[in-house]
Amino acid sequence: MTSEHPGPDPAPARDIAAWREEYADRGLVEADLGGDPITAFQVWLEDARVAGLHEPNAMVVSTADAAGAPSSRMVLLKGIDQRGFVFYTNLGSRKGNELNVNPNCSLLFPWHPLERQVRIEGRVSAVDNDQADEYFASRPRGSQLGAWASPQSEVVSGRGYLDDRYRQVTDRFDGVEDVPRPPHWGGFRVRPHRMEFWQGRPGRMHDRIRFDRADETTWIVERLAP
Repeated sequence: MTSEHPGPDPAPARDIAAWREEYADRGLVEADLGGDPITAFQVWLEDARVAGLHEPNAMVVSTADAAGAPSSRMVLLKGIDQRGFVFYTNLGSRKGNELNVNPNCSLLFPWHPLERQVRIEGRVSAVDNDQADEYFASRPRGSQLGAWASPQSEVVSGRGYLDDRYRQVTDRFDGVEDVPRPPHWGGFRVRPHRMEFWQGRPGRMHDRIRFDRADETTWIVERLAP
């Protein structure tokens, strides 16, 4: 009996330097983005959604501790307006603790199928309690219970410990129609001072257009070499 073959064998790891794909010649000029990078980002985010990308609001959030040592992880964007980019987390997690001591943060949206990425740098501030409550109330009940059950980023004894915690929380809120937001759970808003739009081009001659905040309403627009 022969087993099903899952597909072509991947190239050996030693050949990783030879992995490459040529990019399309879509091109990106400054006029395509206009003068407001947040509005331009919203257009690109919608392009990613319409294109059917899996979780187009997924982003890499990078933080640094008090000594400057960086760490990164994937998080979902849950809000955007002219004030900035909003995500939610356990405030006692590694990223929560790092943002508490060092509020500088960067975001990366890697939209590979569109040969696009957006890089964002800024400072975070806490989302107010009313907004955090409103978003938490909109989450699926299972996610609400998980926020209570998981001591995010802490070392635990095993999967069984987490399963027991989840069962305990499920029992605790059995019969409670509205699960309240845990006091250790909230949101951060990243107010950008720099945003870069990247579009792949052939020959690795990619387009990179950067916006640097000059004041509350004005941005300096510059093109960077790839």
